Order: sequence, then structure tokens, then C-alpha cells
Amino acid sequence: MADTNRSAVDHRDFDRRAFMRLTGGTALGVSFVGVGSQAAAAASGVKAAGDPRFSGIPRSWVLSLPHRTAPQPPLPPLPDQLAGGVVSPPSRRLPQRLGAPDLATVQTAAPTTLPFEFNVSGYRAVADLPEPMRPWRDRPTTWANVTPNTEHTYLDSEGVILYRPSWTAPGYNQPVTQIQFGLGCITSYRTETDPTRRALFLTRAKAQAKRLIDTRVETRGAWYFPYPFDFTHAEHSGVSYKAPWYSGMAQGEAISLFVQLSQLDGVTEEEKALYRAAADGAFASLLLADNATPWVVNRNSAGYLWIQEYPGAEPGTGDYTYNGMIFAMFGLWDYIQETGNELAVQLYDGACTTIDRYFPLLRNQRWASYYCQTHRIPAYTYHQHHINQLRQLHWQTASPRFAHMTDLLTDDFPSGVLPAGATIAFAAGTHTLYQFGTQSDGDYDKAQADVELARQNVTFSRATQAPASRRRRIQGRGVYYRIDAGAYAGWWVGEYYPNAFLLGEYLPTVYHPDRTLTFPAGTEVTCYKFGTDGAVGSTRTVTFAAPSNAPFDRRSVINGRPMCRITAGGLAGYWVWAGDVLTDGR
Repeated sequence: MADTNRSAVDHRDFDRRAFMRLTGGTALGVSFVGVGSQAAAAASGVKAAGDPRFSGIPRSWVLSLPHRTAPQPPLPPLPDQLAGGVVSPPSRRLPQRLGAPDLATVQTAAPTTLPFEFNVSGYRAVADLPEPMRPWRDRPTTWANVTPNTEHTYLDSEGVILYRPSWTAPGYNQPVTQIQFGLGCITSYRTETDPTRRALFLTRAKAQAKRLIDTRVETRGAWYFPYPFDFTHAEHSGVSYKAPWYSGMAQGEAISLFVQLSQLDGVTEEEKALYRAAADGAFASLLLADNATPWVVNRNSAGYLWIQEYPGAEPGTGDYTYNGMIFAMFGLWDYIQETGNELAVQLYDGACTTIDRYFPLLRNQRWASYYCQTHRIPAYTYHQHHINQLRQLHWQTASPRFAHMTDLLTDDFPSGVLPAGATIAFAAGTHTLYQFGTQSDGDYDKAQADVELARQNVTFSRATQAPASRRRRIQGRGVYYRIDAGAYAGWWVGEYYPNAFLLGEYLPTVYHPDRTLTFPAGTEVTCYKFGTDGAVGSTRTVTFAAPSNAPFDRRSVINGRPMCRITAGGLAGYWVWAGDVLTDGR
């Protein structure tokens, strides 16, 4: 991989370059059809006759944003690792509980070398990330869910969350469910101010960790966390297990649970020692190859490291699942921050290199990304997880490559959820509206596959607006908006700036560190500074004699277009359409 650690910003070049052409407030010509007069346009400083692309759109619509934080689409619920499969009672004998471990032997028995050679690219787990950007901070367990009781999850008498196939079926330990519940409780413990609630969050997290430790399997110097039920996936051939079976996703996530618990102020020194030993034991499982069982780590035929969420029956086989591997990588990042372990550094580098190399196979251009390499099934319910995970890998490594991947996936299959008050702006003129076969709320329905059901043309004599409830890609088409009320409720219109676009800022991605955008040489580019709550912003049109760089820290869909926010130089605070510039050389 070339130039992984390229500097994100060239401030000197950007600051010292003089603009070849710089104008303010005149690049956007507006005729104000249906909303004002020629005199009003002239008074605002905008040419009444100008670029015909903007005819019919009020300047205030284009250059003003609501005075609020751009809404991040809500993260979907954490993936159910057992969804799509059949859980049944164990058909063979399970390991006995081991009880309290001998901490003195954990490190002395652990492997001291990598399991095999694998491809690396120089990725590093950066330190000093802002707290909200660290692993699992976006997944707090809410107070309402601190004592779950659903069809599939409930707490046993020790406060441990169990998985049950149905209301009437027996419950089982399910390591990933227990780990993720515990990590969510840790995140809530960090931010909760009520002492009683805070104490319960910590109690819950400790209970999950204790159950993992008590039920561990020790082998070859490592700790594994068994699944005590048989499991067969209905759609993914090869995912068919007899208990006990093991998952690399659980092994990596367990490292995060133990490391993060050991860092809390409410944990005793004795408990910290136990959790650190448990993290060491879980980490050791990632140093064991697939030449004996159990195993969760292998190298593929091209020399790339994989942490298998669903290891295969034979060495080197498995589902090659993307989301499970990345969640496991978060555990490596946590372990590196806590221990500085050089073997973990190399494993993390190798795992990042693998995700980088195989991103083209994860991506499903202009649609939902694939769940795994083996089956290549579009992952409608996992796509937003992939976006969020790759964004976090960008933060964890400071590499713009992972940030670029989030951009591509966001544009391929954006989150369709819109907050209340979302509004479509229509320019004066004729628009084509559609009806598609979808779920009742407009979300994708696999059975109907967005089939076109009807269309009609409507003509507006002046610019107008309509409420919207969805913005998403229609299969085989572009991005569309679903009208939410009025005469055209339930109809869709294609996103086509400036004729039809969603007012405001959506789908923000924050970068850390800043990335670099490049203005092409000899090309006129309009940059936008937005006002808020009806206050009209301004524009500047620039042309550079040579390619010119600028740092940017944010990418959002603003008024129907992906735009980048510049952070330094003469255009600091201005946004530029992503289609007018290169980002990180692309």
C-alpha cells in the first residue's frame, strides 16, 4: 500500500498561495422566481440574471443552514451474531467451568511469537484520541436497557445477559452479546452522574466479565470463550457448529471489555490485575494459528491476516466476515494503548492491511456492501456498521484511506433516516415524481426490490418546498427523497441539485486528523460559507494557476451535495462541493 502515512495537511502551501481570482457573493446568480423581485435580488448583492443553473432557487435556501448540529443518522442496533441461524441445545459434552485463574501463569504460558508471517503496510494505532472517538464510546447501554427482558435476551440471577431463541426456550451464554452489553455499560458508567445508576452499570459490566472468565477454555497458553450451543446458519453454508465453538469476534471484543474495565476508577487493584490477565489470555488466542483447534486466526492464500468471526471446519477456511473482524481489531487497538505490546502492534498493522486490500470486495458499488467474502450477500442491515467501523479505523490509524472508504460507502447506500422537519426544496419548473415498491415507511423491501409502480410529472410556477421522511438510494437508480405530506405524500423525487434537494446538512463525517483536498489547476470553483437560521451566507469563486491544497475536517451532504469544510488558509470556514476537488489525491 502506497503512502499510508501521508501528511494530511500542507498548511504552508495553502497559506502562501495567492488566489488568482477571488470574488465574494456574486458567483450565485438567482432570479427569485416566485419569491421576490428584481429589486430584492439587486439589494441582496446577488445578480438578478446569472448562472442559469440556479434560476428559481432563493439565495437564502442555498446559503443558509438550520442553527443546529447536523444530525448523524442513528446507529442501527448492534448486529445479532446469531440472526439468520438456528440455535439448538448442545449435542456433545461441554467444558467444565474453570473458576478463578492462576494469574501468575497467564503470561508465562502465552505464545511469544506471531502465528505466521503476513502482509503489513505500516499502519499504527495512534494514541491520544479524543474520548468520543475511542472504541465503543458510541454504544452506551441506556438506563432503560440495563435490565433487559426481550424475546432473545434476559438477565440471569447473577446479572449476566443470556441469549434465548424464543420466550419459552432455555437461555445460553453468548459471548458477543455479553461482551457488547458489558462494553455498553462501561461507556454509560463513564458518563453517568447519578451514583446509583453508575454503580449498577459497573456491576453489570463486572458480571459479564466474570462469566467470561469463569467459563473460559484454556489451551495452548490462551483463553477462549466458548459458545455452549449448536448453531447452523440458514444462508451461509459452512457456518454449522457443534458446541463448544469459538469466534474471533468474541476473542477480540473480550480484549476490549477486560482492558476497559481495568481502566475504571471504580475497580479495585485486585480486580484490575484479574482483568489485565484476562486481556492477556484473550490476546494470546490471536497469536495461535489454525494448525490446531480451537483457532480464530488464519492467513489466506495471498498472505493476508484474517480474524475469523466464523472459523471453518478446516484450517484456513471461514466466512471471512468484515464486521466481525473489525470489531475484533478494536480489541487490538485497546490492548496496544494499554500495553504497547509489539506483537499486538504487528497484528493490528496486518489486520488494517487486510481491510485496506479487500475493501474493493467489501464494497458493492451504488448499493449495500457485502457481509463476507465467502458468500458475497449484500448486507442491508450491516452497511451502516461498515461505514461507522471504517470511520473509526480512520480515527484509530490517522489514515485518510479509511476515511475515503467511508465516503464511498456513504454515497453508495446512504442511511435513509431523516429527522423531523427535513424539507425538500423544489425549483420552479417540471419535476418527475415516482412511486416504488418499498416498505410502508419507505425503507428497502427485498421482496419488492424498489420496482417502479407509477410516475407523474408536476409543474411548479414558483420555488416551493415539501416535507421529507426518507433520503436513500433506490435500487438501480440514484438517491431519492420521499415526500411525507400533502398532495404528493408517498411519492419520490430524485436528488438533483439545484432543481430538487434536501435543505440543510446531513450525514456528517468528522475526520481526525484533517484530510487534504486539492483544487485543480485552472478550474473555476465556487466555495460556500453558510449562514444559519435564515441568515444568508456568501460565496467565493476561486481559480488557481497550479493545483492547490487545503485541509478539511468534515464532509457532509449539504443541500443535496457532498461538501467538504476547509479549516485553514484564506478559505477557512468555507465549504466546497466534493465533485469540484480531489480528496487525498483522488
